[in-house]
Amino acid sequence: MPSSSKRALTRRQFVAAGALGGAAAAIGCHGHGHGEWEFLSEEQAATLAAVCDQIIPGDEFPSASQAGVLTFIDRQLVRPLRRYRGAYRDGLERAEALSRHRFGSRLTDLPPAEQLEIIKTIERDDHEFFELVRSHTLDGYYGAPRHGGNRDAVSWRMLGLSEPPLNGRAQYNLKKDSTS
Repeated sequence: MPSSSKRALTRRQFVAAGALGGAAAAIGCHGHGHGEWEFLSEEQAATLAAVCDQIIPGDEFPSASQAGVLTFIDRQLVRPLRRYRGAYRDGLERAEALSRHRFGSRLTDLPPAEQLEIIKTIERDDHEFFELVRSHTLDGYYGAPRHGGNRDAVSWRMLGLSEPPLNGRAQYNLKKDSTS
């Protein structure tokens, strides 16, 4: 029998303590401190916005960053696309280095024509990174708003969709044909 000074935990107390510890660890490891971003730093987000907005620039419809593509990419980088974190960190750093080398300024501080020149160089010389960002930009712009991109379903309105695409079988007319 344990002494009163060394009281053993019950199984229920042990499970509760483990759950509380796990929750505390999850909160502590979340990585806040990046401002509004879950993964990206403010500088990385600004650079990524410049890249994405060259891929989908604004016109009568919002640009990629205005449509929430950065939120989409940032959320995906802490969830299903976490394997691309290093590629984003390194690629954005290379984009900034190229901009500073070529124009002596951050990518975000350049006029659109010079930003486009940098993006074309990245597309040519860092094709794998460019294709990754291009793919994720398109996913975020045209995907479901619930994932953080396509804010207010702007791309669906741009495409003239009267209602958002439905997932699963609901998109098909599954009524039995009375002639069968």
